This record gives sequence, C-alpha cells and structure tokens, in this order.
Amino acid sequence: MSGCDLAPSYVTPTVETPESFKEAKGGGSAAEKKRALPNDGGLQWSSADPSDLRPRGSWWRAFRDRRLDALERDLDQFNPDLGQAMAVMDRARALAAKAAVGLSPTLTASGQLTENKESLHRPFRLANSYPSGSDFARSAQSHGLPINAPTFYGDNQLSMQSSYEIDLWGRVRNLASAGVAQAQASEADLAAVALSLHAELARDYINLQGADNEIALQKRIVAAYGRSLSLVQKRVGGGITSPADVTRAQTQIGFAKAQLSEIEARRALLEHAVSILAGHTPESFSLPSSQTRVAAPTIPLGAPSQLLERRPDIAAVERRVYGANLSIGVARAAFFPRFTINLSGGTQDTGLSLFNARNSLWSLGPAVTLPIFDGGAHSADLHDAEAAYLEAVAHYRSVVLRAYGEVEDALALIRYFDRQEKDIAAAVIAGNKTLDISLKLYEEGVVTYVEVVTAQSDAFAAQRQAIALRTGRLQAALSLMTALGGGWSRPISAPPAAESPCALCEMATQTATKS
Repeated sequence: MSGCDLAPSYVTPTVETPESFKEAKGGGSAAEKKRALPNDGGLQWSSADPSDLRPRGSWWRAFRDRRLDALERDLDQFNPDLGQAMAVMDRARALAAKAAVGLSPTLTASGQLTENKESLHRPFRLANSYPSGSDFARSAQSHGLPINAPTFYGDNQLSMQSSYEIDLWGRVRNLASAGVAQAQASEADLAAVALSLHAELARDYINLQGADNEIALQKRIVAAYGRSLSLVQKRVGGGITSPADVTRAQTQIGFAKAQLSEIEARRALLEHAVSILAGHTPESFSLPSSQTRVAAPTIPLGAPSQLLERRPDIAAVERRVYGANLSIGVARAAFFPRFTINLSGGTQDTGLSLFNARNSLWSLGPAVTLPIFDGGAHSADLHDAEAAYLEAVAHYRSVVLRAYGEVEDALALIRYFDRQEKDIAAAVIAGNKTLDISLKLYEEGVVTYVEVVTAQSDAFAAQRQAIALRTGRLQAALSLMTALGGGWSRPISAPPAAESPCALCEMATQTATKS
C-alpha cells in the first residue's frame, strides 16, 4: 500500500550548453576555421543525459596496435584496482536490495521449549494470596479453575510474526529508489574507473613507444658523433684542424651517451607502470623494444553529440543528484505518523500439545508512531538533506563543465599538434640539408668544426622534437577519446603491418651520419 510522495519532482540540473565545440571549429583566422571544419561546422552537443548503460567497447583498438590490445585485455582480467571497483559496485547493489525490503511485509517464525520455576513470594501469586480452604478456592474448584499458580511449569511456544508499513508518505519507496540510484552510481563509478585505467595504460604505452623511438634516434646520434670524432681525429693528425675540435667532438658524444641512458631509464619506468596496470609484477613482465608506429586515430568531426553524454562520471553524479532528491522526501516523511499492521499467531502449552487448536493464540492490529517533540532533530535532518541535494547539483554542474573543458583542451591540442608537426617536418628537412652542407664545407676546410656542431645540434633537436610531437599528438587523441567517454562506436579495421618509426627522422639521420 502506498500514498503520496513527499520528494520534490526531479528535474535534471541545467547547465549552460554550447551549440558546438569551439575548438572543433578552429581558432584564429576564418581560413583556419574553414580548414578545421570542411563538412558540418563542428561537433554538435545536446543537453547532458548520461547513457551509462550503453556499451563502450574496446575503444583503444582505434590505435591499431596488437600489443596494446593484449595489454588492455590483461587489465580487464588482472588489474586489482578494477576488481576493487567491482566489489564496491556489488556492495552498492546489495545495499539497494536491502533498502527495498520495506516494500514487502516481513515474516518471521520462532519457537521455544522452556521449563520454569516461580518464586514462592512473587507479588500477586495466587498461592500466596488464597489458602486452599478459602471461599476463593472453593469457588475456583466449582468452576474447574486451578486453585494455586504452580511453582514449576513448562512454557512451550510455536509462533509467527508479520509486519507491514503502510507507506502513506512515500518514505519506504524513496528509500528503495535512493538505494537503486546509489547502485546505478556505483555502476557508473566502475565504468569510470575502467575508463581511467584503460586510458592510463594506453597513455603509458604510447609514451613507451615514443621512448623506443627516442632511444633508436639517440643511438643513431651517438653513432653519428662517433663518426664525426673519427673524422676530426684524422684531420687533427694531418695538421689540418685544431686539437680543440677533438675535445668538442668528445664532449658531444659523451653528452649524447648520457642522454641515451636517461631515455633508457625513463623507458624502464614506463615498462614497470605498464606491467602493474596490466596486473603483472615488473619482474615477470617484459615488453621488447619496438619502433612500430602507433596509428593516430582519425577524429570524425561529425561525431554524434551523445558521445560526450556517455561519460560515466557524469552518469554517476547525475544518479547521486537523483538519490539526494529522494532523500529529501524521506526527511519530510519523518514529520508524519508511521502506520504499520502487525500480525502474530501460534500455539502455547505447558507440555508438548503445540498442534492442538485449543492452545492457539493470535494478535492482529495496526500501530501508529507519531513524532511530537524531538528537539529539532527532524528539522535538522531535512535541512541536511536539502543541503546535500544542493551540493550534489553543484558537483554535477562542475563535472559537466569540466567535461566541456577537457574536450575543448583535447581538440585544441590536436589542432595545434597538427600545425606543429607540419612545421617541424620542414625544420627536419632544412636541418638535414644544413648539416649535410656543413659537413662538406668542413671536409673542404671552408668552415670550422663549431659550425658542424651547431648544425648537428639543430638537426638532431628537430628530429627529437618530431618524435615528441607525434607522441603528443597521440596523447591528445587519447585525451579526446577519454573525454568523450571512451572513443567512437564504429568498427575498427584490422591492425596494419608494421611501419617505420618516423620516415622523416630516418631519412634525416641517415643523411646526417654520412661521413
């Protein structure tokens, strides 16, 4: 049975919603904006309505890397943080089931077999009040009643009790619904933890791949400096150039080797981080060096607006806002009387005749509890519930606004990384040409070794920056996929064959290391 509902009518909190993403349209000049959006004018956005039950799939497959796919599967199976989040969700579901118990009547059974002794001087005991020859005793005997209460007696019972609250004010229903909302929030929390862990693993893996490419480049740089040192030593031996050129070349090669060790140390730490996220101990895990390029996913400018709405953190806070709204109804119901219907029945006997109908007993009737004076406790509970609701609403708006910002940040980074990659590609080519010319002029004695050193520093710095920018571009794409709640729901083609690490860097290094 139920009556009215004292909880306020629930309305999803409103947040100022842009018509489209600013950075998807491009910034700066009109020409840049036109290049940024050749088709549809931006990623469209609608009111936040988290679809937390919609499957997200293996979104990391957009990077088309088999090793990453295998590691992400290991994370799903072995990562302890994910297991902990699943246990938290199971606990929330159990609490929701417990909160729904009040919607149905309770039924319990009990029984007892006892042997008892009365005190001879218990107040109002018949044996102490009426002697056997008294008028009361004779009257009791004529009516077949016992004269005295026994000193020793059995008290054996079988009984059942049932109770049901008539939910006139929606208190029980709101408690049950709030439990369901909390369970749904915990499910969304699990999805958020999974998304965060998968993204962290992908981020570490991309950085590790970038470190592999940096190590390969640095080894080529060390080899190039070694050849340059041999060339300088020959020229000094022939009396063609100054001995200071030898020490300069030795300084270069020593510094390059130190940089190589620093990159290798960073790579080791990244490998340890990947192993832990995948649920393996660093001692038992090894990821061989690979210069295969991680594919940069193509970002569809026409991606549906629902993708941002699929963020599990938004789903979680929205469910908690809904639960806080229901808690206001529970707090309001505390001001009104609670009605229950209680039923009990069974049998009782001093012996073992518990299945005799003459020994049956029962009780049926309503009960009411009405608060009269509590020192303001119920008012304080109501104010607490209302404040908790306002807190949840503010947190919801904060999370949604932060989601806007994360998508805008990722789109801006992608756009600027694209621009930087084009600029650095030109710098790599120019640096390679400058280094080639400087080496030839040095061999002819036209320039000093200082110019060669400068050209080498510029050329190799451009190549390092090209690798760093490509890694940053992949990280920005990963950030966008994470900000959208886990990538795009579209089929991913099979991973392509291995590619060379960086064509421009490879060509430039080969040219620069020619003696």
